[in-house]
Amino acid sequence: MRRVCSECKAINRIPVRHLAEAGKCGKCHAVLPPHATPINVVSSAQLDEIIAGARVPVLVDFWAAWCGPCRQVAPEVKKAAVNLAGKALVLKVDTDALDEIARRYQVSSIPSFAVFRAGRLVRQQAGAVDARQLERWAIAPQ
Repeated sequence: MRRVCSECKAINRIPVRHLAEAGKCGKCHAVLPPHATPINVVSSAQLDEIIAGARVPVLVDFWAAWCGPCRQVAPEVKKAAVNLAGKALVLKVDTDALDEIARRYQVSSIPSFAVFRAGRLVRQQAGAVDARQLERWAIAPQ
């Protein structure tokens, strides 16, 4: 994954296993905070890499642009990503663009959410929820 330094604008490559950790810019050595925004998944390979390599829980939001409830819950997903920074990663999977992922996880209605720990699916639920509920799902002990 690539992250832009807020100080010098240098592009830094961050291994998936370190996305939830603070780091340093390779150019100016400024602090790179833990990832605090939802990551838009672009391929099934990327999703698999993040789920397998993350050292923290991974919360996945399955959504589509045409879905009204998905658009309504999007600010809550962003809020959860900010509040979970350093504790969990938040991903967004567009079920229209990546329908093979939706089929793999049997997503039949959206919005739908899944939580992965240590590479394994531990929770999956459909329906709109608020940021607090998403955070509870992500950090709840299993």
